[in-house]
Amino acid sequence: MAKHQKKSRWKLILGITAGVLTLILVAGGLFVWSMVDEVNDTVTKVNDNLQISPERKQVETIEEKRSVSVLLLGIDRRGTEQGRSDSIIVLTLNPDTNEGAMLSIPRDTKTEIVGRGYRDKINHAYAFGGAEMAMDTVENFLDIPIDYVVEADMEAFTEVVDALGGVTVMNKFAFSSDNYTFPVGEVTLDGQKALAYTRMRYDDPNGDFGRQERQREVVAAIIEKGRSDFSLDKVTNLLDVVGNRAKTNIEFNELVTLSTDYMGAFRNASTLRIEGGGGLESDGVYYWNPDPASLEGIQTELKRLME
Repeated sequence: MAKHQKKSRWKLILGITAGVLTLILVAGGLFVWSMVDEVNDTVTKVNDNLQISPERKQVETIEEKRSVSVLLLGIDRRGTEQGRSDSIIVLTLNPDTNEGAMLSIPRDTKTEIVGRGYRDKINHAYAFGGAEMAMDTVENFLDIPIDYVVEADMEAFTEVVDALGGVTVMNKFAFSSDNYTFPVGEVTLDGQKALAYTRMRYDDPNGDFGRQERQREVVAAIIEKGRSDFSLDKVTNLLDVVGNRAKTNIEFNELVTLSTDYMGAFRNASTLRIEGGGGLESDGVYYWNPDPASLEGIQTELKRLME
């Protein structure tokens, strides 16, 4: 362990990212002393819902205000099945330098599945061994510690945006997606429109990278909307979404610290990407393989942020 294509699937990326940041939002930006018990009960619920070893729960990175990494998993499941992590994002935050980075790992990435002894698609780690095997596998892939994990299902994103009464973003170029039209300039999004806004890839001149920038923009808008448009009704609705849709090993007091000491790093976070390519291999299965030099560069940057 280290120290510490299908279009519809991509909606999970922003869903889980919004999920973890909404937890931070509720515990910090929207935090009021009259709601301590309710917020704490919600965080306890999402802690208890996550099956993870005691060793993983005993990290004190946030309390000590050290650099932190969070694995964000968007889970696609049917019924009571375990499901697969069709969205995998690593968020790193350095409160000392006020820097951060957000990296999306393609779900078809071929890598060693820690605990299974062979190489497979990285999103199979969650299916085989839940959040902990996913953490172990991503740690091995990126060669950095993964301190915390948050997982949420695919309904989280639209519900969070709607619970806030919509969000506003500044769109850089006109496009259409899922029967919605987005002009240049200020655009107000409800949950479904926000989903369409963040899903579009093929008309973006920057491809996946451009889509990730739009996802990050919407996440920032979610946080700012919560901070600037506070109401008890919104807090109650957000608590319902988080309590039902999210699981994490981040404790209540750590969320409060994240909402203050780590927000500068989040606002300055860059979007990283690993170059590579994919195709059918000898077993008839499609895999995506990272470019070795690109992966090494990403590892070096993440290690710098984690110092």
